[in-house]
Amino acid sequence: MALTGAFTYINIFIGFVISFFILWVISRNSEDNRYFTIAFKIVGFFFFFLWEMLKANWQVAYEVMTSHLHMKPGIVKIELDAKTDLEITLLSNLIALTPGTLVVDVSDDRKVMYVHGMYLEDKAKFIQSIKLGLEKPLLDIMR
Repeated sequence: MALTGAFTYINIFIGFVISFFILWVISRNSEDNRYFTIAFKIVGFFFFFLWEMLKANWQVAYEVMTSHLHMKPGIVKIELDAKTDLEITLLSNLIALTPGTLVVDVSDDRKVMYVHGMYLEDKAKFIQSIKLGLEKPLLDIMR
């Protein structure tokens, strides 16, 4: 952007790629290469979450547009691996952003989260989808 004077997406992308490469060359002998693993994890998680959100949007839109109710709502208790307020808040926001799910409550000791789901066919599968699909990748990025 400094060279062209234009604030465009392509300039931001090219600047990111160049700075990423320069940082990689400078720190390739360093033991702490966390930046390079986190960057790919964030991009991968972004596209995974975008896909999950699109699937949930289609599912909820289909439910609204059809006359038959396919949903089986329920509330599940999820044991948390997230410990800090930031981790729990980010996880809660990711769950709330996915249509058909909503965080109802978090216990006072921050070890349990209660989540309402519109499509609770299999309780164990629903819990695993949140634990492995949202919480684990989020904690991998945060820690």
